[in-house]
Amino acid sequence: MTAPWTRTRLRAAPGAAVALAVLVALTACLAAAFPRALDRYTDAGLRRAVDRAPADVTGVLISAAPDPGVGEATVEDSLRPRRLADAYRSVLGLVEHPLAVDEEQSSYGVRTTESLPSPDTWLPRPDGLPAEMVLVAPQDLDGRARLRSGRLPKVPGGQADASTTEVEAAVTEETARTLHMKVGSVVHVPGRHELTVRVTGIVTPERPDRAYWSVDPVLRTPSLRRVPAPPGESSPTYWVGGLLLAPEAGPALLRSAPVVRYWNLAPDPDALHGRDLDGLASAVASLESGPGLERLHSTISPLTAATTGLDDVFTTYGQLRDDIGPLIAVAASGAGTVAAVVLLMTGGLAAGRRRAELALLRARGASVRGLAGRLLAETAVVSVPAGALGLGVALLALPDARLLPAVAAAVAVITVACLALPLRAAAAHHAVRIHEGRRDATTPGASRRRVVTELTVVVLALGVIGILRRRGATDGAGDLVAMAPVLVGVIAALVLARLYPLPLRGLARPARWLRGAVGPLALARAGRASASAVLPLLALLTAFTVAAFGGSVLSGVADARDRAAVLTVGADARVEAANALPSGLSDRVGRVPGVREVTEAAVDWLARTPDGRQSVPLAAVDPSDYAALAARTDLGAFPGGRLARPDGAEGGSEDAVLPALASPAVAERLGDGAFPLRLADGTFATLKIVLVRERTPAVYGDEFLVVDRAGLPARSVRPSVLLLTGDHMDAGALRRAADGAGSVRLRSEARDRYVDSPLQSGAERIYTAAVAAGAGYAVLALLLSLASAAPERAALLARLRTMGLTRAQGRRLLVLESLPQALLAALGGILTGWAAVRLLSPGIDLTTVAMAATTSPVGRAELRADPWSLAVPAAAVLVLAVGVAAIQAWWSGRRGAVAELRAGDAR
Repeated sequence: MTAPWTRTRLRAAPGAAVALAVLVALTACLAAAFPRALDRYTDAGLRRAVDRAPADVTGVLISAAPDPGVGEATVEDSLRPRRLADAYRSVLGLVEHPLAVDEEQSSYGVRTTESLPSPDTWLPRPDGLPAEMVLVAPQDLDGRARLRSGRLPKVPGGQADASTTEVEAAVTEETARTLHMKVGSVVHVPGRHELTVRVTGIVTPERPDRAYWSVDPVLRTPSLRRVPAPPGESSPTYWVGGLLLAPEAGPALLRSAPVVRYWNLAPDPDALHGRDLDGLASAVASLESGPGLERLHSTISPLTAATTGLDDVFTTYGQLRDDIGPLIAVAASGAGTVAAVVLLMTGGLAAGRRRAELALLRARGASVRGLAGRLLAETAVVSVPAGALGLGVALLALPDARLLPAVAAAVAVITVACLALPLRAAAAHHAVRIHEGRRDATTPGASRRRVVTELTVVVLALGVIGILRRRGATDGAGDLVAMAPVLVGVIAALVLARLYPLPLRGLARPARWLRGAVGPLALARAGRASASAVLPLLALLTAFTVAAFGGSVLSGVADARDRAAVLTVGADARVEAANALPSGLSDRVGRVPGVREVTEAAVDWLARTPDGRQSVPLAAVDPSDYAALAARTDLGAFPGGRLARPDGAEGGSEDAVLPALASPAVAERLGDGAFPLRLADGTFATLKIVLVRERTPAVYGDEFLVVDRAGLPARSVRPSVLLLTGDHMDAGALRRAADGAGSVRLRSEARDRYVDSPLQSGAERIYTAAVAAGAGYAVLALLLSLASAAPERAALLARLRTMGLTRAQGRRLLVLESLPQALLAALGGILTGWAAVRLLSPGIDLTTVAMAATTSPVGRAELRADPWSLAVPAAAVLVLAVGVAAIQAWWSGRRGAVAELRAGDAR
């Protein structure tokens, strides 16, 4: 009987079935997309972190010196290609899952542990010091480089030993160009046993930016190094280059310098997944100092060592992920809660519309189990295919992510959608009823079970908020913290739904004395609240709370980045040079489209006190223009008149005392009295600190002085910094105008650099999508709430029209009736949103999300309530509720009253 029943019901109400299918498909798609999108962003963030780190940091370098106490022949054999290849395969087998090695970019071979000076005078000597060479015998050189000229090196006879005195080598194009090498060049390397190296070929590296050539960059590009010298003394330079020997030439290095066998293991970026971070860190630790290293000792040599910076990369990324994770969980839990409420309301609406039908079935002998089973089959026929379709769309739209979490999320949506109607119907029709009471009557009192449930929720929410305030969201507070904003909304919904009818009933009595029946009737109907009003109010308040929390997070992140960018640049753009800028540059830059104002500053980075022991950057500016810039950027605003030079101090009079603005550190060090300052050009100025500010636009840092440039000599105040104010400035046009005279930095570019990881940008996108989805479901909940009362309202208007109610009065009645609940949701949403941000802000640190670092130039990025995030949803709810009520009244007036006044209608 279930199949015919299901077919009959679907044919009888195809519109409701299609609407349910669309809702379930959309919800299942969003639910399945969330974990897959999160997986993609976390994986991309980890890969970006590894990719941006230097290859010598991310690679695992395994090295082994020759075993002591063994014969020379045994040592020579250990340096030959066959033994190195066998050891390489053994090393690969010791790498634990999930860490995977990119064999294409990994390398192994033999190399000297230090660079060796060459006495050849034809090699470049910048400061008279001989060039030094690093000798390496890498494997698979022919597969990692293209031969440009000559031939690849080889060993005569195919085998070298410790007595070999002449070997062949190849060099890269950059090495040949920088060190003046060519095919046929001979390099002598004395060492402990002089070795003659003949260059036989010049090669071009394949993918030079990858690990094979970047672990030791000197093999690809010569390095100009300095000899360490005491401060203040000259530091001579010398070149260091790399010579690439034949793979069989490793034993020839034994008598020249200390050598090691090496195996550079490059991680495979495509095999890195954020979810495997703990396993990756464990695999690296095992190789560095755990069981993996012990196996290396037993397999290769007791002198084997493993070093890498990959664990630091994992730690930094893990901290970023842990800081962002709770914020994403808050958005996901909020949107998921609102979506679940909408699914429950859909089942409740269907059960309400079919109340008479289900009551009749129960009166005719249908059991609760049989009734629930039929309703379950009816909804499952629609929900299961729709949910599968939504899951499929999510899988196709977001590939390369885990399948199981997406399937679990979609199954959860399907389960809620299937069970909402049967459970609601079973609860409403558990007892057989012949006559129903008034549907608009107030409930006499809450049951004891409901009171206990509400108190449990309140205690749980308070406990979670207390945990978050004490420990912080990123200090192991647990996943329950993510539910804190949701629980705040739940508490508010339960309290407001129970309390708001009381003042309306109190107002209904004096409203009877008003003229007309519309006002008193609207208040009386609005005051007759039912328990079913809790669900839509819960959906609205939860969405409000999460939207306010999410909007405040996004606003706080944007403000932190903007503030840090302004602090870094000092204005909307900055042109800066170490020395004075050309005289006409300020005018050229000012004509660039988008530039409104140009503020000049002469920054002397070498200004010192007369004894030369203390230095402080000195910015010479025009006080009025610079004060206006400081006020616009909010970087140490001050009254410009306080810095104006005194009379008689023009042109750099050493007897005049110039007022100065200083940072707190400089003011504390130099005091409030007059003090002399020696400028970089040797002139002196006498200053007195009259203003103290934390920041200033011209100088970035905690130490600075700012004075009126009119009080300094003209040669000392030639502008070296231009601070530009404007909107939508063209970076290319600015750099063309600067024409290489100075570096150009834009605030917009500085801000973009703070988004350093796909995990940051992905978290913002997920948060925005979650807030938008929650808002959409909240609107749908409001519409469902109004739709559930639509038949009763239509019947009411029809009856009242027979008593003389006009259409305009009918519209006012429905608008006034819906207005208290809309106001309640709007004001309650503002209150709960503000309270959630206020309560949770001490435990939320947005610094990592905003800056991709644990520290910020502007300090801790705090979470603050965003007024727009509170006001916009409230206004939207009011407009939507009033608009829907007005449209409903207009539509009911067009239909007429005959259809609503049928005999025997229980509405």
